[in-house]
Amino acid sequence: MTPDDYCQRKAAQSGSSFYYSFLFLPPERRRAITALYAFCREVDDVVDECTDMQLARTKLAWWRAELVSTYQGKPSHPVMQSLAEASRTYNLPQELLAEIIDGMEMDLAQTRYPDFKALQLYCYRVASVVGLLAAEIFGYENRRTLKYAHDLGLAFQLTNIIRDVGEDARRGRIYLPMDELARFGVPAEDILHARYSNGFRQLMVFQMDRAEQLYEQAYAQLPDQDRRAQRPGLVMAAIYRTLLREIRRDGYRVLDRRMALTPIRKLWIAWRTWNKG
Repeated sequence: MTPDDYCQRKAAQSGSSFYYSFLFLPPERRRAITALYAFCREVDDVVDECTDMQLARTKLAWWRAELVSTYQGKPSHPVMQSLAEASRTYNLPQELLAEIIDGMEMDLAQTRYPDFKALQLYCYRVASVVGLLAAEIFGYENRRTLKYAHDLGLAFQLTNIIRDVGEDARRGRIYLPMDELARFGVPAEDILHARYSNGFRQLMVFQMDRAEQLYEQAYAQLPDQDRRAQRPGLVMAAIYRTLLREIRRDGYRVLDRRMALTPIRKLWIAWRTWNKG
């Protein structure tokens, strides 16, 4: 199995909306974004699959060392071997890839966020940074596109948080800001024990409205000259916004279930959005 094959398998097995967003890219860019996504999956899996926190920290430290080795021309892991080529071709900054590891490591030490400002640092590291790297791979002429990529990454992460409230709670994590839970009269115990209330519904309406505003803010930042190159992000946004609409339609029941679109529906949305140009 080649490094590119390994990355392709890692991406396909995830079933993520991210995977569908780059299906229609030219082969070279598709290989590069697949390598970036596989890297994100590898370090995210460390946190999600390791119940021993010290072991997780040790594994993340290994990935940090592997990242340094990669930029010294000595990658050993197949993901990093593939990512090394992408980083040379598209000038991907090492420090941004290190920020992704920083974000994953936050999950080992922090299970609550006092306010949205604190949450934004986490979202920046695990999502906006990915958006900035992806923008380099997709290509752009106007630097305003980087602002679009930053804001779109934030919107994506807020969508993930909304979708995964119950799943995260079962891991003991609450990403919804604590001051906002208090504003809507939702005790943390309600989240952890999947107890619905009118306050919870209002809290989720507030979260979803903010996510939608961020999608609109991101779109407003995207220059027309870069719209075609940045279609993969627009594809993912179309898939994620459809997911948000389904969550609204289902009455914000995210505590005891995880809303997901079928692969065929994701593929249809991806094809339709891509061909809009």
